[in-house]
Amino acid sequence: MKKQVKLNEIIDVMETQFEGTSTYLNLKTYEVVSVSGDDMRIAEDEESFDHLPEWQQKDIQKAIDVLENFEDYLELPTKFEISEYNMMEQFIDNLNDQKKKSELFNSIQGKGAFRRFKDKLYDLEVHEEWYAYRDESFKQIALEWCNDNDIQCIE
Repeated sequence: MKKQVKLNEIIDVMETQFEGTSTYLNLKTYEVVSVSGDDMRIAEDEESFDHLPEWQQKDIQKAIDVLENFEDYLELPTKFEISEYNMMEQFIDNLNDQKKKSELFNSIQGKGAFRRFKDKLYDLEVHEEWYAYRDESFKQIALEWCNDNDIQCIE
């Protein structure tokens, strides 16, 4: 029997990843687990962490489990693998209106591209189309990841 995981849980995690954090699917419990780089370093040190707050101790315990039982975990696609910037470019390429296409393309050049892009989406009244496109793109990435790893997604 294939492993099952809720598709929306995978999508939600992929959309909200933080830099310096890795996210895994526990292949035994099907729980999605996020572990910070700091917690991984503390877990690798093998020094006592009793003095830390309880919430942080729990996070470090997750990191220890990932390290000690790495074969039970599968890393989800990172934000670098997903590249929302590429999504923006593809969205722009798919627009039929050349004026909107040009304005949006100009908005993603240089520093501050994400903020300018989002502002321009509202100016041009194509924000609903963008969010639908973005949602569908994340869904397709999640489905492909599940398929590649023989994981059944349930919606």
